[in-house]
Amino acid sequence: MKAVQFSEYGGPEVLKIVELPDPHPGPGQVRIKVHAVGISGTDWKLRAGTLSFGATLPQTTGTDVAGVVDEIGEGVTDVAVGDRVFGVSDNAAGAAELALLTFRAVIPPSLGFVDAAGLPVALETATRALDQLGVTNGTSLFINGASGGIGGTATQLAVARGARVIGAASAANQNYLRLLGAEPVTYGDGMTERVRVLAPDGVDAALDVAGSGVLPELIDLAHGADHVITLADFQGAKDHGVHFSSGFADGHAFHSLHTIGELIEAGRFWLPVDRTFPLADIAEAHRVSEHGRVRGRLVLIVN
Repeated sequence: MKAVQFSEYGGPEVLKIVELPDPHPGPGQVRIKVHAVGISGTDWKLRAGTLSFGATLPQTTGTDVAGVVDEIGEGVTDVAVGDRVFGVSDNAAGAAELALLTFRAVIPPSLGFVDAAGLPVALETATRALDQLGVTNGTSLFINGASGGIGGTATQLAVARGARVIGAASAANQNYLRLLGAEPVTYGDGMTERVRVLAPDGVDAALDVAGSGVLPELIDLAHGADHVITLADFQGAKDHGVHFSSGFADGHAFHSLHTIGELIEAGRFWLPVDRTFPLADIAEAHRVSEHGRVRGRLVLIVN
């Protein structure tokens, strides 16, 4: 099969399309013919070598995938050959013609492959963070970085739980946040004061998706570090006693793949795809992910 691989750390140019042996599913796994692959911030950090989960070179890439099941492993009963599924590629090897999945779900009827491929990591990450913060009906939540893939997902999931969401984003994304159900404020100097205009007594919880060095302000708004979680500022979390949420350390929330369909079919959740690219243009997709301003997700078209 054709697959994307890199044999050294560096810029997007290290990504190469190579021929690799076709994978076959083990117990509990399914194999899909990949139709679309989501690009996440983790992908380019692993490629650049700034993030490592212990993998050695050469490495494949691509976590979020959507496609059609063409082989199933022993013990698989939740899906069958021919089903449209989305999920997380085992060993981050989804940027390929074939991929193995342990965590997966049937694609909601109203979604195509491209839209489904943008969901898994954002959905799991946002759900995990909201669960850890105890966000429920009546919670007031501030999200720093509310317009990106994970931030937009967290905003909608929190609103669906009955929370009041105040979200920070650029000036260009203020109306977009309103569409997602948040009360928007802009980034930058004076952000805390703008939040307090909407919530004079602060908020119950704060989620940092952007990692823009504002954890002290979030601690003040949420009345203590115990009510703040960051997904992007590892060093700041250590410095300020804030929890850095990680699916590897905290356990995962992939159960959300099975529950999101109800919100999607009810018209209460959507995650826009900002741009699509053919698999051959994966280097450009990484450049946009790393340096561009993206609203929603970036997706590769494979088949």
